Amino acid sequence: MVDVGSKPDTQREAVARAELVMEPATLELIIAQQEGQPSDPAGQRLGKGDVLGVAQVAGIMAAKKTAELIPLCHPLPLTSATLRFDWDRAQSRLLLEAEVRTTSKTGVEMEALTAVSVAGLTVYDMCKAVDRGMRLEHVRLVRKSGGRSGLYESS
Repeated sequence: MVDVGSKPDTQREAVARAELVMEPATLELIIAQQEGQPSDPAGQRLGKGDVLGVAQVAGIMAAKKTAELIPLCHPLPLTSATLRFDWDRAQSRLLLEAEVRTTSKTGVEMEALTAVSVAGLTVYDMCKAVDRGMRLEHVRLVRKSGGRSGLYESS
């Protein structure tokens, strides 16, 4: 691991995003579930439960466990971890965003990237019975702040 012992504690934040591409019918099932509808008009439903609720918890848990998953990552005391979801019906994509914060000697980029990845994989797991062709794409860091290197925003 990199020695960060001499670095000062600073407030740090990272935001990561990903997209889960799926069949339009699969996305409509997720949307219907979020809107409180038990199934789509054809009677199909997602049998494993609240897809986005479970994915949100999974992403937050993953952020907290990043140092156990990624070799040489520092364990960090997270002060906040959130997952947000939106959808793009035109492109049949679920949009995922993770935001993670800490006050520490090193940043939380890996925690945000891990959170959004695991949240996407959780959605895949919960929906694979109706759509095995889903693709988790464009996992990326979009913003980070704090520390010596300061602000980074992707273009």
